[in-house]
Amino acid sequence: MQAKVLSSTAEMSREEWLLSRQKGIGGSDAAVVLGLSKWKTPFELWLEKTGQVLLDDEQSDAAYFGTILEDIVAKEFEIRSGKKVRKKNAILQHPEHSMILANIDRMIVGEKAILECKTTSAYNAKEWIDDEIPASYIVQVQYYLGILGPEYTKGYFAVLIGGNRFVWKEVERDEELIEMIFSSVVNFWNDHVLGGVAPALDGSSAAEEFLKKKYAESDSTKIVDLTSANKERIQHYLRLKAEIAALQEQAKELENQIKQELKDAETGFVGKYQATWKPVVSNRVDTNKLKEHFPDIYQKVIKETRSRRFAIKEVG
Repeated sequence: MQAKVLSSTAEMSREEWLLSRQKGIGGSDAAVVLGLSKWKTPFELWLEKTGQVLLDDEQSDAAYFGTILEDIVAKEFEIRSGKKVRKKNAILQHPEHSMILANIDRMIVGEKAILECKTTSAYNAKEWIDDEIPASYIVQVQYYLGILGPEYTKGYFAVLIGGNRFVWKEVERDEELIEMIFSSVVNFWNDHVLGGVAPALDGSSAAEEFLKKKYAESDSTKIVDLTSANKERIQHYLRLKAEIAALQEQAKELENQIKQELKDAETGFVGKYQATWKPVVSNRVDTNKLKEHFPDIYQKVIKETRSRRFAIKEVG
């Protein structure tokens, strides 16, 4: 069975494209579901797909220039590989699983193969050394090959690194990996998106904000018995807090030693590192003086904020 064309992207605005992402799980989303993304967690993805947060209409500079340079990267791939490519201006849908979607960069002419164009910082060059390919990108290409069908046996990557280094690589279809990805995506969609059950909470700011909003109001008369699993969580939490405090003290000690070396200089160099200790001027309202000298104005501009403070202590 062949992949279905869900919609054409040729005349699609960015807003329409963002809305189309709500209909299922795309290739970059699949890596998030598997916990392989550096940029997003499964919990954050769940918030997006269930409409609890708005998809960001603003592109980062990296994403913006990645889109601008896509044609250049594809053209360089043609020059270096000797292959021809064409755009696939469509969002594709798996023939059996409607939530499995693909937005493929290029198709290889004369081959049952696809091309993904990437741009990345020089800091990530090590991820492309020799046969290395980031796991999230492998998942993306295998996901697309699975959607297109078993006759599509190969995927290519063309990567511009740091704006001045180009590499291209190929990967073979991996049926076992494709089935594992599809199973995870279908379960995520059915259990979490359609089922409305949040994935495991993580340490992201999105998870923190979700809890703040969901449980903004508290009942001072209510006391609960925590499940036994929380005893180990609390012990681990306290150990981590102690380790963080110790590491912060060590970092501050090193910072003070470097400042002592700088003395009254604002800048210092050693090897490839630059240390700076520069004055910063900021203007802030002295609320104590405002309250003392202009109490009427203070009362007019004061703003009450309410939040819940989390704390743990031993009680026995």
